[in-house]
Amino acid sequence: MITSRQNERLKELRKLHDRKHRERSKRFLAEGEDMLTEASRWGAAPDIVFFDPEALGADAPVFSGLPDEVEMVAVKGDVLRTSGSLGSGSRVIGVWEQREEGLDHLRDVGVYLHEVADPGNVGAVVRAALALMPSTVVISPGTADPFSPKAVRASMGAIFGQPIVRASFDDLRSQARDARLIALALRTGKVLTEVTLRPPLVFCLGPERSGLAGEIVSRCDEVCHIPLQLDGAESLNVAMAATICLYETTKYSSADE
Repeated sequence: MITSRQNERLKELRKLHDRKHRERSKRFLAEGEDMLTEASRWGAAPDIVFFDPEALGADAPVFSGLPDEVEMVAVKGDVLRTSGSLGSGSRVIGVWEQREEGLDHLRDVGVYLHEVADPGNVGAVVRAALALMPSTVVISPGTADPFSPKAVRASMGAIFGQPIVRASFDDLRSQARDARLIALALRTGKVLTEVTLRPPLVFCLGPERSGLAGEIVSRCDEVCHIPLQLDGAESLNVAMAATICLYETTKYSSADE
């Protein structure tokens, strides 16, 4: 059992809170039994599981579906908590390989996030995409890492089942030639509900405060907006807007079946 915070394996685990180390190692961490359960549901086995044996024995039900090759590492509870980011502490922390795809595997529906800095919003978009329809989430170079601890938590485990692609807008524009690129802008362009959202298409969204860059908007095939009350909130955050776009698209996908 690991009993020291200075243990080299725990030092490596803590490095996964840093984006540069995640990108170099192509690995990420997720905390909590629920994450382990969701990963098992999607067939995404971790490489390593660090756990508190006093809180969770090695034969705990949450571990029952893990392949034999998964390494199980017991860690003293108060020591394990120093490696996590949950305020209540973690009883289990898993380490997974990052699973990403290329634009050649782009599904008929996509959501492109351009320079969205909030990892919570990125994780929520990943969750919405997995929940509503077969789709791909495309992450721009300036967007928050979908494999960061905050984004992984916001995805509620959807990160294990949702296809993720990292690509610039230029690459998306040049390679997704069969798909319509639809820019979401504030009170500009057509009303989303009045547009035929038949796939293949990719919704392009930017951060709530600054919106999608004008250069990106001008290079999309269509510009749409979600109608808001004149005396209501000024805008929706990107995760809510992406969810509405995906939901509206399900109406056309169902009609085609």
